[in-house]
Amino acid sequence: MTSHRRLLYEQSVVHNGYLIIPYVYSEIAGTPIYAYRLLSELGHRSPWHRAKNPARLHSSRVEGILQIAKEHLDAQVLMSQALDFFKQRYIYNHNLIIISEIRGKFFYDHYPPTRLNNIAAPKIFSSEADCINWVKTGLDRNLQKSGSTM
Repeated sequence: MTSHRRLLYEQSVVHNGYLIIPYVYSEIAGTPIYAYRLLSELGHRSPWHRAKNPARLHSSRVEGILQIAKEHLDAQVLMSQALDFFKQRYIYNHNLIIISEIRGKFFYDHYPPTRLNNIAAPKIFSSEADCINWVKTGLDRNLQKSGSTM
């Protein structure tokens, strides 16, 4: 069963320099109603970084809310940012991990399942694999400490 508070990172898509992340906004008569959140490749320099449903529309289908978000971005964003920041993204235990590389050094952004706050530790790695393994080990350790199972 999917938590209604969880961001559906596994169904996210990239469009015009934004990662569109659907989530269940509410439920009516057993039918989920979806909204979306945005992450921007430009981070805090974008007014829509971490925005919550800027189109202010909803859909009863994930595909519908993704289309609404794309159309809204097409109408509002003057040009595609196309930095490909979200190319190396992974979902692990419902967490979003975005791996970035600058001059052969790797680092990551880490977003938990229920909020768009980057909780990554400031650490640099020599390879993408080292970075991913370190993040997974930390998430597994935290999961074991809390005694939770996914």
